[in-house]
Amino acid sequence: MQKPHITPGQLNWDDLKHFLEVARSRKATVAAARLGVDYTTVSRRIRALEQALGALLFEKSRGTGFVLTAEGQRLLGFAETFESTLQAACEQVSGAGLSLSGNVRIGSTEGFGSFFVTPQISRFQQRYPDISVDVVAVPHFLSLSKREADIAISLERPTSGPYICSRLCDYRLRLYATPAYLAAHRPIGALGDLEGHPFCGYVDDLAFSPQLLYLDRVVPRAASRLRSTSVIAQYQAVLQGDTLGILPCFLAGPDERLVEVLPEQVEVLRQFWMYYREDLAKLRRITLVAEYLRACAERNHAFLLGEERSMRFG
Repeated sequence: MQKPHITPGQLNWDDLKHFLEVARSRKATVAAARLGVDYTTVSRRIRALEQALGALLFEKSRGTGFVLTAEGQRLLGFAETFESTLQAACEQVSGAGLSLSGNVRIGSTEGFGSFFVTPQISRFQQRYPDISVDVVAVPHFLSLSKREADIAISLERPTSGPYICSRLCDYRLRLYATPAYLAAHRPIGALGDLEGHPFCGYVDDLAFSPQLLYLDRVVPRAASRLRSTSVIAQYQAVLQGDTLGILPCFLAGPDERLVEVLPEQVEVLRQFWMYYREDLAKLRRITLVAEYLRACAERNHAFLLGEERSMRFG
């Protein structure tokens, strides 16, 4: 494809917007649904952008969908920066700094997103009712580059990428059981007494982070008869009174149906990292949510470590 000589004024922002959605979803049908247009409009916009740039931006196949070419990858970075700059400009010019609005999507691990982030962020919305928040609490990593989330909360610090990253908090996991389980099984007074007791844990080969594979290290030769990719499913299993489970204190600690087992001998310390793309730092609603989550974590330091059973709210 012959490269024409073009100026920035000849580029159409609508074409770039369609390009970004296809790059993130890899499917023109999904991009069309997100943009509220039909499939043919998306295809036409992509063709117009490729003709304007004189470059092939996507390779298309039935198996992988729309995959960025090298030229498409280069354009993606510039387009995302432009998108964020445009959003920031709209915030400033429209006076959004005084009346903040817009959407922020938080991607988090399943348990933390459901049992800590969601209760805390509900109080945030009482203060900023014009900011809508999506909490995507899932047992896997989300891609910031594909805009699956604006802010990510993860077990691991990102090793690369144009991110603003900070350690959000430490949290502790302990061994839990129901009183009924402990009454029906032989007494547990030391680590050696755990041998032969049933445990629930993660499916090793499907765990999305090695940080989750702590059961065998904490309780060697643990008999894990029930496994799940979901910490909430493990929590529900322990509540049935048929198994032991290592669970986050922020999840199991407030539940009076559960008791800690060997709390001084069986515990795991982990961290959560929070990060977002550098270009999103221009958006006040993004930094405001990030600052709020940091304040929530600091306020609940003892709760997250299992030293208090009740969550604190500002």
